[in-house]
Amino acid sequence: MPACVPTRAAHSNRTKRVHQPHSPPPGPRRRPRIAGADVSASIAVFLIALPLSLGIALATGAPLQAGLVAAAVGGIVAGRLGGSPLQVSGPAAGLTVVTADLIHRYGWRTTCAITVLAGLAQLGLGCLRVARSALAVSPAIVHGMLAGIGVTIAVAQLHIVLGDTPQSSVLDNLRALPAQLANLHPAAVSVSALTLALLFLWPRLPGRVGRFLRRIPAALVAVAGATAAASLAGLTLPKVDLPSWRSHALAGLPEGPVLGLVAAVLTTTLVCSVQSLLGAVAVDKLVAGRPGLSGRVGRSDLDRELLGQGAANIVSGTLGGLPVAGVAVRSSANVQAGAVGRNSTMLHGVLVVIAALLMVPILEFIPLASLAALVMAVGIQMVSLHHIRTVTRHREVLVYAVTTLGVVIIGVLEGVTLGIAVAVAVALHRLTRTRITHDVTEGVHHVHVRGQLTFLAVPRLSRALHLVPQGARVVVELDGSFMDHAAYEALQDWQKAHTAQGGSVELTGRRAGIRIGEPGSTTGFRAGGAAAEPTRETSSCRCSPWTPWRNHQCAPPRSAPDAGGHASGPDCSEGPSSHQLARGISAFQRHTAPLVRGELARLAREGQRPSQLFLTCADSRLVTSMITSSGPGDLFVVRNVGNLVPPRGQESGDDSVAAAIEYAVDVLKVRSITVCGHSGCGAMQALMNSEPGGAQTPLKRWLRHGLPSLERMADDGRPWARLAGRAPADAVEQLCLTNVVQQLEHLRTHESVTRALGEGALQLHGMYFHVGEAQAYLLTGAGEDELFHHVEAADLTA
Repeated sequence: MPACVPTRAAHSNRTKRVHQPHSPPPGPRRRPRIAGADVSASIAVFLIALPLSLGIALATGAPLQAGLVAAAVGGIVAGRLGGSPLQVSGPAAGLTVVTADLIHRYGWRTTCAITVLAGLAQLGLGCLRVARSALAVSPAIVHGMLAGIGVTIAVAQLHIVLGDTPQSSVLDNLRALPAQLANLHPAAVSVSALTLALLFLWPRLPGRVGRFLRRIPAALVAVAGATAAASLAGLTLPKVDLPSWRSHALAGLPEGPVLGLVAAVLTTTLVCSVQSLLGAVAVDKLVAGRPGLSGRVGRSDLDRELLGQGAANIVSGTLGGLPVAGVAVRSSANVQAGAVGRNSTMLHGVLVVIAALLMVPILEFIPLASLAALVMAVGIQMVSLHHIRTVTRHREVLVYAVTTLGVVIIGVLEGVTLGIAVAVAVALHRLTRTRITHDVTEGVHHVHVRGQLTFLAVPRLSRALHLVPQGARVVVELDGSFMDHAAYEALQDWQKAHTAQGGSVELTGRRAGIRIGEPGSTTGFRAGGAAAEPTRETSSCRCSPWTPWRNHQCAPPRSAPDAGGHASGPDCSEGPSSHQLARGISAFQRHTAPLVRGELARLAREGQRPSQLFLTCADSRLVTSMITSSGPGDLFVVRNVGNLVPPRGQESGDDSVAAAIEYAVDVLKVRSITVCGHSGCGAMQALMNSEPGGAQTPLKRWLRHGLPSLERMADDGRPWARLAGRAPADAVEQLCLTNVVQQLEHLRTHESVTRALGEGALQLHGMYFHVGEAQAYLLTGAGEDELFHHVEAADLTA
């Protein structure tokens, strides 16, 4: 087969595939469609929202209809206008105490008016764009909040599962649990057990039939199955009892002292806003943990979320509903149920309206024990072991534990406030934690300061410096990025006194080559205000930290000419030298190794446990750790010329790639494999320019594994892989894209990959990196729509 550029690349029928940005659309606009995942997720959220809304209304002392109004308005209004597409809003457990107090003091109609005024205040805050401060919340606080709410919900619903009613607090529920276990209600326990069994077993149905049945949401199957079983068995159980709408009260004019009403509005505004913003941040974390979803759902717009919550509270209060806020339980259930857009949230609100108006006879067959079991399962799932391991690894387990316990024992807002206080205390402790060591090597005294040098560390610094005898040679290494004025003066005074007594002092910074305050040089400290930093008027290296990325090879400057007028030593213009590798290793050992030694020691003890296999080209411009923001232990990387995957059964000594795939899947248990191509690939250029026949060099023998990609590109019956937003620049780029798709097909032929895919334990991804644009593209389609969609910056920071 001639290996040349396919003539098909110039066909007019192929140019029609790509439409210019300003060209008319190819056909009539499609009607917006609602994804099936959103429909099923909305049902799952609806089944959770209905009992929770009624329960929260009952706990606050409000009319039970108010909970349904808030759930419907939160889903429809906040879901449509809010800035967090997957966050579900409605009556929240964190607002129970505040709302109950308002009803007790001012009555229900005035409470509705306070809700309206709080919504107006939220609109003002959203217009002022003050919501960004929520991004400063530690992930440990968010995860702790989710875990605390999950524990609270699970413990409360456990009493209903056992056939009793929950108490007002978690501690009361725990104290009442032993007596409840001694007096079980077999009917309620049986229905709850059946619900949980269906809930957890339904997604695990095997085979083709199971794959088809799994399209029906497990929550719907669990509740429907338990309801049918209870009805057929004739069990006598408490069931759903929707109230009448005849006595529903709407908002009225606020009545009461002005200062009290203002305080009530501010309190309601604060609680609703904080809980909604924290919920939005938590939803972003959940979205980032779902492969493939972060590319479709952008990060939450917190200011828009405040505007949406304000509009929802205005509508809810006007219609006689409870205050509305983002609800972590329902939001996490929405994400876990597979929602991909805001249609899920809005549909759940519509379902609440339908249920409240038209489905009363059907809903009244549902046992409360079945719904309680469903909610309890969601609460348990919110206590994530993955989150616990993550915060432990980042040494934030104290913040997580305090937040969780605070939410469980005191309340959501109080627990989050307590978590923020502990997080600030931990951050201040780390900021002021400075290690100062003194040792002697070959007669030279080394004083090493690790961390920020502030006035709090001055006493320890002075003690270390006074251990240096008079006249000694001293090297002071400042391994930190900040020095305040007190530390600057203490160090300068000691330096002057030591040099005056005949000693020498060399002060070095974190970057290689910086020499500060050497005797006889003009280098010193520059102090400004409360901080000071080293100046760099002379140094042995004039290269910026990013210059190695420009193929600039740094070397010490030329020394002064000798007596013969000849300068000694290399300079930066010499390029690579025999000392470059040694200099790089030395820089790593001096500056990077101390920072990563702890993490590498952990990996050495525990072994490697990467989450994915990353198979890419050997091109020197493709830095895998940089473009994936990964670190040691994250990726199992295989690189070869052309990112090729020889199909199963190919011979000629190409077993290294197959061995790496087998090891990654069967031994390391990676959860995903990514095949990454790139622009300007020399292997693809060589493949297109190669002539048939001739000597079979090692490169030609290896590139034969890319011939199926060339054939795929020349096949008129196959669709072309394409980029979102623009046409491929040339035939080489088209082949690079096609090669990624073809190598994924080769990957599926390997036995270990086929088995893991069948078990649902592995995912395959295609990726294309444009070197000149520094832009990554992910393969989002397959079959007739092989589309590489660019990854936005917002997606990477979600």
